Amino acid sequence: MSDELKFGVRGNGPQALGRNERRIREVQGAQGSTSSCDLFGRNIVVIPIGLLFVGTIRAPQRVDRCMKLSIRHLGAVAALGLVLAACGDGSGLDAPPLETSADTVGATSEVPDSAETTTSQTTTSPNGTVPAPEGPSALDAAPDGLSGPDFPEPLIDTDRLLRGQVPDGIPSIDQPRFVRVEAADEWLTDDEALVIIEIDGDVRGYPVQILIWHEIVNDVVGEVPVAITYCPLCNSAVTYERRIDGHVTTFGTSGFLFNSALVMYDRATESLWTHFDGKAIAGVRTGSRLKPVSSPLLAWADFKAAHPDGLVLDVERTGHNRPYGSNPYVGYDDAGSFPFLFDGDVDDRAPAKQRVVGVNLNGTSMAWTLEAISGAGPTATHVSVGDASLVILWKPGQSSALDAAGVGAGRDVGSVGVFRPEIDGQQLTFEAGGDGFGDIETGSSWNILGESISGPLEGEKLEPVAHLDTFWFAWLSYNPATGFSGT
Repeated sequence: MSDELKFGVRGNGPQALGRNERRIREVQGAQGSTSSCDLFGRNIVVIPIGLLFVGTIRAPQRVDRCMKLSIRHLGAVAALGLVLAACGDGSGLDAPPLETSADTVGATSEVPDSAETTTSQTTTSPNGTVPAPEGPSALDAAPDGLSGPDFPEPLIDTDRLLRGQVPDGIPSIDQPRFVRVEAADEWLTDDEALVIIEIDGDVRGYPVQILIWHEIVNDVVGEVPVAITYCPLCNSAVTYERRIDGHVTTFGTSGFLFNSALVMYDRATESLWTHFDGKAIAGVRTGSRLKPVSSPLLAWADFKAAHPDGLVLDVERTGHNRPYGSNPYVGYDDAGSFPFLFDGDVDDRAPAKQRVVGVNLNGTSMAWTLEAISGAGPTATHVSVGDASLVILWKPGQSSALDAAGVGAGRDVGSVGVFRPEIDGQQLTFEAGGDGFGDIETGSSWNILGESISGPLEGEKLEPVAHLDTFWFAWLSYNPATGFSGT
C-alpha cells in the first residue's frame, strides 16, 4: 500500500471509490419520505426526522418480521442521519476529491489580504526517505477479520469497534485554505470555539463550526505536518504530528467508533487509530503512537485579541457543501443524557457526560469538573498532578458547540488553559481579577493563553501543559486510573 491517494475517500483505487460512492448513494436515497436501502447486508427502513433517524432492520425477504436490533446494527441505523449530513445537502456527492500525495497536503494556504489581493503562503511536508510498512488493510478487515496471522494482535477487543459510518463518509479536509482575522470576523461570533495551534510563530485557528462536519484537518503548521482532530461525540479536540517513524501520511475517518469516540485510519497503511490518545490499535502500525501537539479550544474573541495576524480555516473553501454554523448534535451537551453507542463503564463519581478538564502527565492522570475550576468570572486554580505543580486558568466567553441549534448559540462553558506556573525558575502564584489574570510575585497581567500582556514579565509565556476539555465517560475510558475532583 502506498501514499498515492485519492483524498476524501479510501486510497485503494477505483474499487474502493466505487464501493464508497455506492454505499453513500444508497444512504442518500433514504432522504425525504420513508425509504429503504441495503446497508451491511440488511434491508433498513429509514424514517428521517430532522437529523434523527429511526430505523427498523428487517431480515432479507422477511419484511413482515423485524429482527431484534443489536448494538452494532443500531449504530448503523442511528448514524444514517450523520451520513446524510456528512454527504452534503442531499443534491448528490461532493465534487470528486483532488488526486494528490501526502507531501502536498496543506502546502498552499491562500490568504486574501483584501477583496482585490490574494497572497499565498507555501510550506512543505516532505515524506522523507522512510517507506511506510507494507501489509493488509485493517480498515478492510475490521471488525471481524483482525485476528489471525495476517495482523498483529489488536490492542482492543475488536467486537467493541462499532460501525457508525462508511470510511470517509465524514470527509477530512486535506487542502485547507485560510483567511485573515478581519475576514473571519464576518462569519464568526465572539463566543464561538476554535482549536488553536501555534508552531514556530505560525498561528492558526480551526473553527469548530467546520470541524463538527469534518472531524479531521490534515495541515502543515510551522513546517510540521499535523492532523487536527475533533470528536463531537466525546467533545474533544486533539492534534497530532502526521509523521510516523519518519514517514508522513494523512488521516481519514474510518467509520468506526470505540468508546463512542472517533477511530481514524492512516492512508499509508490503513491501520486504525484512536483519536483520543493517538494510538494504533489495529493493523500493521499496531502499538505505534502519534506525537501530540498542544491545541486548546479558545473563544474567537480571545483568539483575535491575542493573534490579530493569525490565520483561520476558511469556511468558504473547504471543498465541501455543509450547513456550517449549525449543530447536528442539538442537545448532546446534556450531562443527564447517555453517550451515543457507548458500551463501556462509567463509575459514580460523575455523570457520563459531565464536562471535565483532563491532564495526563508522566503517567499520572487527573480530571476536574468544569464547575470545580470555573466561576462567575475568570478563575485561577493551582493544582498538582503527581509531582508537578500546575495552574488551571478559566474565563467565560466560549459557547458549547453541542448545545443549541447554532454552534455559537450554546451555553457558556468558558475557555481553559493549563500551564506550569514558572518563568526562568521563578514560581508564580496566579489569581483572577477583572477580565484576566495576574501573578502576585511581579504584578504582571496574563491572558488565557498564558501570555503576559503587561507588567515586568510582559512578553513572557508560560509553558503549556496538554489537556483535554471533554466528557467524563471519554476521559475515564482512556484513563481508568484517573484521579478526580468535583465541586
